[in-house]
Amino acid sequence: MLQISKSHRVAEQDTSAAEFLSLAELYAAAIGFLRRQSSVIAFTTLLMLALGFIYIATTPSVYTAHAVLLIDTHKTQVFQTTSPLGDLPIDSATVDTQIEILNSENIALTVIKDLHLANDPEFVGSGGGLFARIVSFPFGLFSTRVPSSRANGPNGETASERQAMERALGSFKRRLAVKRVGLTYAIQIDFQSPNPDNAAKIANAVADAYVFDSLDAKYQTTRRATTWLQDRLKELREESTIAERAVVDYKAKNNIVDTGGRLMNEQQLAEVNSSLIQARAMTAEAKARLDRVQQILVAGDVDPAAAATATVTDTLKNDVITKLRQQYLEYDARASDWAAKYGANHLAVVNLHNQMREFRRAIFNELQRIAESYKSDYEIAKTREDSLQKSLSKIVSESQSTNEAQVTLHNLESNAQTFRALYDNFLQRYMESVQQQSFPVSESRLITRATRPVGKSSPKSFFVLVAAIGGGLILGAGIGALRDISDRVFRTTAQVGEHLHTDCISVIPLLKEGALDLPHRARTEKSIPGQRAITRDGSVLWAAVDAPLSRFAESMRAIKVAADIGGVVKANKVIGITSALPNEGKSTVAMALAEIIAQGGGRVLLVDCDLRNPSLSRKLAPIAKAGLLDAVSGRSLSELLWIERTTGLALLPAVLPARLPNSSEILASQAMKAMFETLREGYDYVIVDLSPLAPIVDVRAMTHLVDSFVFVVEWGRTKIDVAEHALSNARAVFENLLGVVLNKADMNAFGRYESYRGSYYYNRYYSRYGYTD
Repeated sequence: MLQISKSHRVAEQDTSAAEFLSLAELYAAAIGFLRRQSSVIAFTTLLMLALGFIYIATTPSVYTAHAVLLIDTHKTQVFQTTSPLGDLPIDSATVDTQIEILNSENIALTVIKDLHLANDPEFVGSGGGLFARIVSFPFGLFSTRVPSSRANGPNGETASERQAMERALGSFKRRLAVKRVGLTYAIQIDFQSPNPDNAAKIANAVADAYVFDSLDAKYQTTRRATTWLQDRLKELREESTIAERAVVDYKAKNNIVDTGGRLMNEQQLAEVNSSLIQARAMTAEAKARLDRVQQILVAGDVDPAAAATATVTDTLKNDVITKLRQQYLEYDARASDWAAKYGANHLAVVNLHNQMREFRRAIFNELQRIAESYKSDYEIAKTREDSLQKSLSKIVSESQSTNEAQVTLHNLESNAQTFRALYDNFLQRYMESVQQQSFPVSESRLITRATRPVGKSSPKSFFVLVAAIGGGLILGAGIGALRDISDRVFRTTAQVGEHLHTDCISVIPLLKEGALDLPHRARTEKSIPGQRAITRDGSVLWAAVDAPLSRFAESMRAIKVAADIGGVVKANKVIGITSALPNEGKSTVAMALAEIIAQGGGRVLLVDCDLRNPSLSRKLAPIAKAGLLDAVSGRSLSELLWIERTTGLALLPAVLPARLPNSSEILASQAMKAMFETLREGYDYVIVDLSPLAPIVDVRAMTHLVDSFVFVVEWGRTKIDVAEHALSNARAVFENLLGVVLNKADMNAFGRYESYRGSYYYNRYYSRYGYTD
């Protein structure tokens, strides 16, 4: 079957078509990968599924109980305490800390001891099912064992008891799961157990143990704080007493008397100062009265009717002067009235005026007496003011020394107040600590008690089976991909063009003995007189002519067509068949190609030039006594050729009397060249079965005798790097290479590797044209 390499495709394509082709190739590659590795993927998936069923069947059911604990500092307490920083909310770090406490060994050991779990086979036995025992077996081999069961621990327990406790602790911690519920202050406690009742009981026990542990921790902390506060209160009481005694002693030493929060000298100073101010006011008032009275007396104007006399009279409020003035005013009014009636010289009027003068004299005398009284008052006030001024000066002088002592006194009082405040504060804390010690309150409470779980939590059959199927598919795909990556052999025609830079001219299907229905099988040929006849049998060597409508025969025709097309450019009479390594089927290809050409009526000669291992000659002419070496020596070909009567195929065998160390010299000799010139003239095609390229150099020695080479590659067996190395070391063979033949291809698997072109090789396409396999 003629193949067209990728290099012959049209390169000019629009972008959308190229993208579509790329997607199509990707899809086809994926389908091809699945088809190639379907058995591996299916086997791995079934194996994982079986393991999943075994796991479900052998793993005991586990039940999970859930309890919810709330960390709450805002609930009402019997004894309220005020934080110096206020009511602070719980942060995430606090909740995480409580989770670690719940997961601690202290809580676990408390529950184990309270519920006697160290004696429970569920916790100290193997348990866990078949898988758990298999997984734990290697670890048990390297685990540290207690050397003696008589050694006692620090608490008096034996080594076996300690070991049981450790196993119970390990099992307990594996089954306990504590997590925060969202972003709340709620903590969920999950515990797994094969017994649903035990799961609920232990989950609640963990919560109770945590609450008890927090209460006990608070009690111990409060007790230690109370003890410390007692000692500190005693010290503060002594220090406060010493400080207060120092204040009293200093006041007594410096004559400092405190009267209602003020010092005595300060109070005296204030009182004297106030009295001095009042004395000065009285002195000024007395002086003013004295000056006014003396002013009237000096002026001599004591007329009761005058405004000055009236003002002084109203100011002094003297009863005598007031009475005299009133009588004077009455007489004055009567005198004026009588003078108007009887005249100013009337005796009665004259008497009234005389009496009025007496009143004025009496008023003047009374004013003199009052002046003397005011003068005495002024002198007394002045004397009192001077006395108070002296007292104030004395007190101020004394206060200066007192103030200097008061600075030290203030320091002593401040020190005493500080110790007193500390003592009062510590006393209050001590009372609160005593109250909390007598009635501790936990900040956590169980808001949801665990109940008996209804359904099992593991193994989850559906999840296990889905995971087994998914894991099997992924593992199978991984193994398949690893196989594809490590599969460095020729599987597709594209690999031939990519790595060997040439065309794959034919894909030859794999044939096994008895695989084809050969009509001429077991038919014997009669020898022609004077000729050496090739006897046909039912082997694959005769498959091309015995099954002309087979795919095998069609692949041989593809090689012939490639040779004929190449013959337009240059002569392709001598065609050499070689391979990289032995046992890749080159001799079978050479024989089948020669049969196809001979069956078509062409004169064809098959020459066995594999002088190291002439396997074709041993199969077709096992009794031959002479062959290629004799022809090179000059013997007539008619005496050496073997003929197949039906097709007329001629064979020049290679008969070796012994192993030839110089086979390359024979093939490169002038005699061999002369013989091939003779063969070119006598035959249409000369098919040469050559030795492999990689092991020996015989092919490179006779490249000048062959027109074109056909390079046989065994499908799925020939390494890519081996074929590349073989052709790179034989440049003459590569330059005259007609093409590559993929031999022994498993056509059922071939389509899986050819990606989007794999469907070309389906049998249903060939069956329409009468081809059979």
